[in-house]
Amino acid sequence: MAELKDQAFVEYVVKSIVNHPEDVRTERVIDDRGVKITLYVNPEDMGYVIGRQGQTARALRILLKIVGAKDDARVSLVIYEPEEARREHQERRAGEKSAAPSAPASHGDAGLVSDSDLADLGI
Repeated sequence: MAELKDQAFVEYVVKSIVNHPEDVRTERVIDDRGVKITLYVNPEDMGYVIGRQGQTARALRILLKIVGAKDDARVSLVIYEPEEARREHQERRAGEKSAAPSAPASHGDAGLVSDSDLADLGI
């Protein structure tokens, strides 16, 4: 049960900041690189979880790494984003820029926002 502290921590914090706490759920997977927690939230709450320029997501990841470090575990957080939501967001941004179309960004697993995705954005 001690190893599930990280998952409980994420759920507690995220449920505290979203408008639909009943839709918050997590999946915890242990692989060769450590513990990966995938966070699922209501699409309307995605902005609250990511925050302005990714600050909330970054802070949550930092705190999660500290919780994991207490148990000598490497813990990472992945925020699940449905493919259609990402496509709508990209179309909206493309319409706002009205510039020449650029090549679509490469994102590891479809529908997942990871630390590397935020780093690619300069966040």
